[in-house]
Amino acid sequence: MTPQRITLITLGVADLDRARGFYAALGWTPVQAQEGIVFYQLRGQVLGLFGRAALAEDQQRPDAELGTGAITLAQNFTTEAEVDAAFAAALKAGARGLKPPQQVFWGGYSGYYADPDGHVWEVAMNPFWTLDAEGGLTLPVAE
Repeated sequence: MTPQRITLITLGVADLDRARGFYAALGWTPVQAQEGIVFYQLRGQVLGLFGRAALAEDQQRPDAELGTGAITLAQNFTTEAEVDAAFAAALKAGARGLKPPQQVFWGGYSGYYADPDGHVWEVAMNPFWTLDAEGGLTLPVAE
């Protein structure tokens, strides 16, 4: 058995300087950077940006064509206005809008954008979830 957790999310990027510039424009500050990789401290996790070729080499798959995969990273907010502001900031930083924030079928409000490497991010407000003061999310245990 392994623990039910994720400690590091690594995004393969085509151009590390461009990716770093995008996240800097969002206001993100790296806590560590070394040759070919940049790390951002999240709440209980780390996000890494790693050049795709170097990531393939690290996986011992130097000929692999790494893509973005079928994954969505999400940020939850407490208000629709915060969602709108986050979406606007991402577009201003160079993201490509995929779906502008709007009311959604499950009762919340969300939108999607892709970062310069095509990694998809959702910005959302879920009225059924409560965020703590630091923006952390802990789901209630279903009975």
